[in-house]
Amino acid sequence: MKIVVTGGLGFIGSHTVVELQAKGYEVIVIDDLSNASIEVLEGIEAISGVKPEFVKMDLRNKALVHAFFNEYKTSIDGVIHFAASKAVGESMAKPLMYYENNFFSLINVLSAMQESGLDKLIFSSSCTVYGQAETMPVAENESIKSALSPYGNTKQVGEEIIIDLSKVYPIQAILLRYFNPIGAHESGHIGESPLGVPYNLIPYITQTAVGVREFLSIYGNDYNTPDGTCVRDYIHVVDLADAHVRGLKRLLDKENTEQIESFNVGNGQGYSVLELVHSFERVSGIKLNYKIVDRRPGDVDMAYADNSKARDVLGWKPTKTLDDMLSSAWKWEQKVRG
Repeated sequence: MKIVVTGGLGFIGSHTVVELQAKGYEVIVIDDLSNASIEVLEGIEAISGVKPEFVKMDLRNKALVHAFFNEYKTSIDGVIHFAASKAVGESMAKPLMYYENNFFSLINVLSAMQESGLDKLIFSSSCTVYGQAETMPVAENESIKSALSPYGNTKQVGEEIIIDLSKVYPIQAILLRYFNPIGAHESGHIGESPLGVPYNLIPYITQTAVGVREFLSIYGNDYNTPDGTCVRDYIHVVDLADAHVRGLKRLLDKENTEQIESFNVGNGQGYSVLELVHSFERVSGIKLNYKIVDRRPGDVDMAYADNSKARDVLGWKPTKTLDDMLSSAWKWEQKVRG
């Protein structure tokens, strides 16, 4: 079966391509290389022995997207849509960029799927759709609050767009609400490589450890958490990729019980920023230089998953400890700086 993976050279996308190819799927990667490197294709090939077909495309260009899907419509079996800008902090500073990129790309992919008669979609969503949830752990039936960042809002509205389309078109979709993906493939061939200054915590930690960044900023220590720093649910990227493959198989085997299904994908346990720092120091043997600075707009106090639905329905479960995750991220950073 042939699967289109948009944003397939990004952090989560590339690991998912590897897992798809390991299960025998053919993959077509679409990426505009705005936050990824073409060299990731070589990393994917080094792991799987297969270089996926690659198309460089800006999904905001409706004509190009429709032309692509029209050309491939008889051979595509499903779409996994990752392509999006993805950092909470950056979205607070550049809201219009986030709305343009995340909405236009999704709408163009959906309209091209509809025109081409394609109906199976895995959507890369986020725990940010819950805002500051009232109860922990967060379950899928948690009431959706107002998003606290433009990024979170694009995921909320993205889900709504898919749901609205399902009322007039028989799309079968799974919305995967990630918590915080970290780590790298155990081979060391692919990992998280943001272009420019990273907005996500782990690459900032590893870049601080190798001296690329002078110090790590921890945004606030007065949150309503045990040590005052934000608490998040960290999930290894390979475990997250496995959830995509399982979700896709569910759709292809027509096992979904609703037209639109949603699943939390997280470890089911929260760790504070300081716990993350201490875990990294433990596995690397390096003392991190960090400073407590002012809170960052858009951050919630605490978020960690009730992942029982993914466990029960998809047969999925996380396999990596926090130390495993940080050890693999550190191994990747050392290779990058090699």
